[in-house]
Amino acid sequence: MARYTVLRLMIFFGLLCALWLLGLRDPGQRWWLLGLSAVGSVVVSYFVLQGPRAQFSASIARRVDQRARRADLAPTLPMDEIAEDAEADDGSARP
Repeated sequence: MARYTVLRLMIFFGLLCALWLLGLRDPGQRWWLLGLSAVGSVVVSYFVLQGPRAQFSASIARRVDQRARRADLAPTLPMDEIAEDAEADDGSARP
């Protein structure tokens, strides 16, 4: 995730520098500079960062699958055992 984020930021700042060098330097043009850099970085990132984005989403899917498998394998307790445990944890159990 950190790699993808750093690449996105590099694209944004690269476009920001390029647009600044092309003449968007005036204080009245700062919003245009930021807006065009943001929109341009989204478009460029969509095409250029397809590989890292696919790797990132695959790693998230793997983690979700692992958690689901662990949840399926976890032993389930009957409701009366859960109630007994809760009662014992509250300290309201009577000897």
